[in-house]
Parts: sequence; C-alpha cells; structure tokens
Amino acid sequence: MTQAVAPKRRRFLLVALGGAGAVALGTQGCAASIFPFIPDHYTFSQAQVQDAVQRKFPLQRTASQIFDVTLNNPVVGLAPDRNRITVRLDARLATPFMPNPVTGVFTLSSQLAYDAASHSVILVSPTVDNAQVSGDAAQYSQQINAVGAVMATQFLDRYPIYTFKPEQLQFAGVNYEPGTITVLTNGIRVQIVEK
Repeated sequence: MTQAVAPKRRRFLLVALGGAGAVALGTQGCAASIFPFIPDHYTFSQAQVQDAVQRKFPLQRTASQIFDVTLNNPVVGLAPDRNRITVRLDARLATPFMPNPVTGVFTLSSQLAYDAASHSVILVSPTVDNAQVSGDAAQYSQQINAVGAVMATQFLDRYPIYTFKPEQLQFAGVNYEPGTITVLTNGIRVQIVEK
C-alpha cells in the first residue's frame, strides 16, 4: 500500500512544482511589462518647453533699482544650429528718467543642462540676443539691453523646463541619468545613460 501511495505523491509534487514553475515564468513575463522601458534617449517637445516657461510669467520686478520691468507673453523657439533654445518676451519698462513707459521685445537664448539634484533639464546662462524698444527709448538702448541681461540672469538662469519622474530613470534596479542634451528642430533630445 505504501508503494502505491508514494508514486501518487511524487506525481502530485511534480505537477505542483511544474505548475509553480509555470506561474513563476508567467510572473516574470508580467514583471517585464510592468517596468518602464528605458530607451537610449528621451525627446520632449517645444510645446512642453513652452508650457514650462509660460508658468514663470507674467513677471514684474525692479531692476538696477531704477527700472520697473514687466515681462510677459513668452514664446519659446528652438535654435538647433546653436544648440540653444530662444525665448521671445514682451517687455514694459518704466523709470523716473523717462516721461512714459517703454514697450519692447527681448529675445533671449539659453544653453541647457541637467541638474541632478532636481532631476531637471534647466536653462543655463541665458543671454539677451536682441532688444527692440518703441518710440523715444532708442537713445536708451544700451541701458535697456543691460536691464534685459540682468533680468535674464536673475529670473531664468537655472529655471527648470522639464523634470524627470523617478520611474523614467530606473529600470530593473539600475539607475540612469540624462547625458548629452541636443536641441532639434522639433524638440529637445536628452540622451539616457547608465549612472
């Protein structure tokens, strides 16, 4: 009798272990689909950058203790030939030294870099490429350009335009980080490399 029971037990154990192995294999297949796939790059669009920059404006500040400056209506552009992004801003400047406020347009450009502490792609060292002012303010263009440069440095330097979520930079226990950042004609490509 014991001999007849023993083969049945073995068969039961083999079937049970085989079933557990199949479940384990099935679980591994599911696990792969749960984790995000880490590509070798990530591209975000000009519209995403526009949305990020738009949140910063309108901006009202006093510059050089004599100019009241209002900046609004940012329009983000891409300059792949210089690997920079551009931001065109409407500006309004008022100062006791001019009878009327001055309106104009500043065009800034900036490099991009990755800030590991915030997991963000940020603007770095923005500069004023062009300043156009209306009316009688042309004689003050040097001072207005200087104010624009101060504003760009103070308020847009190190400003985040895209923040990575933790799951975008981890896969199967391996950490990744952004590498080379390239401005394209239709977006910004960020290389993803193993940390």
